[in-house]
Amino acid sequence: MEIKVASGDITTTKTDAIIVNLFEGVERPSGATGAIDKALDGAITALIKQGELRGKFNEVSIIHSLGKVPARIVAVAGLGKQSEFTLDKIRMLSAELCRALRKLNCRRIATIVHGAGSGKIEPGAAVQAITEGSLLGLYTFRKHMTEDEENHEVEELIILEKDRGKVAVLERGCYVGKIISEATNQARDWINEPANYMTPTDLAKVAQKIAKSNGLGVTIMGREQMEKESMGSLLGVAKGSCQPPKLIVLTYKGNRSSNSVMGFIGKGITFDSGGISIKPSENMAEMKGDMAGAAAAIAAITAIAQLKLKINIAAVIPATENLPGGSALRPGDILKANNGKTIEVVNTDAEGRLILADALAYSVKRGFSPLLDVATLTGACHVALGDVCSGIFGNSQALIDRIVKAGANAGERLWQLPMYDEYKEQNKSDVADIKNSGGRFGGAITAALFLAEFVGKTEWAHIDIAGTSMTEKQHGYLVKGATGVCVRTLVNFALSSIG
Repeated sequence: MEIKVASGDITTTKTDAIIVNLFEGVERPSGATGAIDKALDGAITALIKQGELRGKFNEVSIIHSLGKVPARIVAVAGLGKQSEFTLDKIRMLSAELCRALRKLNCRRIATIVHGAGSGKIEPGAAVQAITEGSLLGLYTFRKHMTEDEENHEVEELIILEKDRGKVAVLERGCYVGKIISEATNQARDWINEPANYMTPTDLAKVAQKIAKSNGLGVTIMGREQMEKESMGSLLGVAKGSCQPPKLIVLTYKGNRSSNSVMGFIGKGITFDSGGISIKPSENMAEMKGDMAGAAAAIAAITAIAQLKLKINIAAVIPATENLPGGSALRPGDILKANNGKTIEVVNTDAEGRLILADALAYSVKRGFSPLLDVATLTGACHVALGDVCSGIFGNSQALIDRIVKAGANAGERLWQLPMYDEYKEQNKSDVADIKNSGGRFGGAITAALFLAEFVGKTEWAHIDIAGTSMTEKQHGYLVKGATGVCVRTLVNFALSSIG
């Protein structure tokens, strides 16, 4: 879908549908909505008086214009209470509106800017939110379906602004929104791919393609090079699969006057059976999405490069399958990680932290800082926080606060969990420096404390997206399947880091 900003009058715009809005409690519409009401001979006012149109949030009222305005359909969007209106509500509403109008075979849609007037939302930010919500909400994954869907796709969304002098600012918001949402949708594509189409080698090819088209540096390490780098933890997880593991490093140099490089580390388990500690068969198919952290890191650095941000980023992706083969890792085995620490493996299904251990230690050696790792790490985090927000941990409160704020601006909620020293007791091993599972209780916390052993004093934060990486139902701009969570948080964090 093409999205553009244009100067024009909503009452004279010729499209399949136009979108106006209404706050809850408004009895007589004003502004653009009032102008459309007048053109429709007071139809919107009449619906308000009859109680059919209340302005409740996410309420979409469809009015057929019957030739009174050039557009055949007028959609009135309920914005909810004016005091509770936010950017994320703009995203959610834009998604719902676009899907509703897609069902009515509307290919060209025009909309006014929601919340930029009485909603007191900055116009450029409002346009970015409309763009993000629309593109994210209309996402579909039909790559492997052989039957064609009825072609009711929205082809164009025009965001109208009557004042020509404001168009340039709105176009910037639209541009940023398109890059970020398209990157998020690309991450969704990679996560939704079945494991036979997204092996570690396939993920490496994705990274190489991204690097070539966006001017990024790229290094792909195979098994032999990882052995030279002493990445025994990552290689241990990979032993059960015939698919060769990869360590993927993408680099973006946006600030050549600085030597500092921020690190994004993404867990890249392209399929997780649990290994010898095998998972139950029910819902195991969802484990194709255990590389959602990797997808987020790759998509985020792509968007950052396209936005040409003045910052240096490295995305480090440890990629492998976790399968129960004849040479697979066994409970009781001991591995040596990149930083020399020995790890007793007590549960082969606690493999994500094993591959991240080597990726984090590798990143520390190369001086990347701060480090932000994103991983579908623990079912315990899903149990603790459900699918509403991701868990965040770290060794720097200032860093955590900045990431939480970046997530809030994206509509991606993060909740900090503690890392008290008392929890470390659960990770103690009798035969190695540390064991890879502290047991059932406090599992998300003990997993984070395990990772902390491989970052030393480097500023670091860990985001556990086990509960938020996939969704079972459509809601707002989230559609069933992969959510692409953390792409927008990481990009927002990078934006905030350059002032």
